Amino acid sequence: MSVRSCVPSLADSATNTLPSGLGLYIHVPFCLQKCLYCSFYSVTNQPDLYNRYAAAVKEQILRFAERSDIQAQQVHTIFFGGGTPSILGSDLLTRLLKNCFLNFDCAPGLETSLEVNPATVDQAALHELRRAGFNRISIGVQSFDDRELEVLGRVHSAADGIRTVQMARRAGFSNINLDLMYGLPDQDKHKWQESLQQALSLQPEHLSLYELTMEGNTPFAQRYDRGELRLPEEEVVLAMVATTEEMVTAAGLHRYEISNYARPDRKCSHNINYWHNASWLGLGPGAVSSLNGCKIKTISDVECFCQPGANKEERETLDNEAAFRETVVMGLRMIGGIGLEELEKRFAINAISYYGTTLDRLIAHNLVTIEEGRLRLTGQGLLLANTVMAELV
Repeated sequence: MSVRSCVPSLADSATNTLPSGLGLYIHVPFCLQKCLYCSFYSVTNQPDLYNRYAAAVKEQILRFAERSDIQAQQVHTIFFGGGTPSILGSDLLTRLLKNCFLNFDCAPGLETSLEVNPATVDQAALHELRRAGFNRISIGVQSFDDRELEVLGRVHSAADGIRTVQMARRAGFSNINLDLMYGLPDQDKHKWQESLQQALSLQPEHLSLYELTMEGNTPFAQRYDRGELRLPEEEVVLAMVATTEEMVTAAGLHRYEISNYARPDRKCSHNINYWHNASWLGLGPGAVSSLNGCKIKTISDVECFCQPGANKEERETLDNEAAFRETVVMGLRMIGGIGLEELEKRFAINAISYYGTTLDRLIAHNLVTIEEGRLRLTGQGLLLANTVMAELV
């Protein structure tokens, strides 16, 4: 696989300018069943908390909406993630979205995304969610192979995934993302091709394609450490990556971030805002906000979060250098990389001087390149992104 074949031209790459406005993220920490690979904060079998959770999020919304720095910014994206947001049901989700619309200055036609598990929605719910104002739906399919879904601990079938996409179309969603995972236990290139081809046949506007990673303190990591899981060899995973690029590009979707592909004008604005390390407000237990260099972490305990008046947040202010390094590492996830002039204006730090011999070494090893004033990963660098970023963090 050539380096050039992996990297789109800068003209075709992701948005290159720093997003304006504020992103809004609502974390819904509930699931039907915890997936065996997942390290995100979530709890299972607690429907008695749903209404209390919604009331606590509204309390957060009202409190942040009073801040002058929030009032001074227009909300350009809203994203409900999890967990499994769709488990709340259309009534509660509609209520939460309405609270966002009522209390923040929301841009006309802003992107409003909702993550959905195929086992938790029906046709009526999807119609209601579309009417409420959700206009982008992200369906966590993960695989179109039932055996792989069982290994992952998913609670839906491949047929459920297909049916959910079809129902979303009938409900009026014209911006659909599908999440898929590769590098799964005992998965080979052929199995991955079949799953990816099924996804492409549904003609999604966006694909998020993630390699399985072993996150600490998950059942998968524990089983892997005990030698109970056999993951594909590196050359098999590389073959999956190569065939992904060929198949997805041929289907009219273009890679704009390490793990994300989209049709023209269907890149995820919420995530672009995040990768630019711009401003976003995170609500709900486990969510993180990034506001004016201050990180605000909401407590990862839904019971405590639901208690009125409880101390729910911790704050950390990054110094200028730390914020600079964080922005570089996050921005390099974008295929278009990060603009050096823009970076220097933002932090008053020249990246070439700052990284010095470290950057020279990464360029010499063909892991990063500087073109048209932008620092970005090469094709080889995309394959070794974690290694590169560890050098720059």
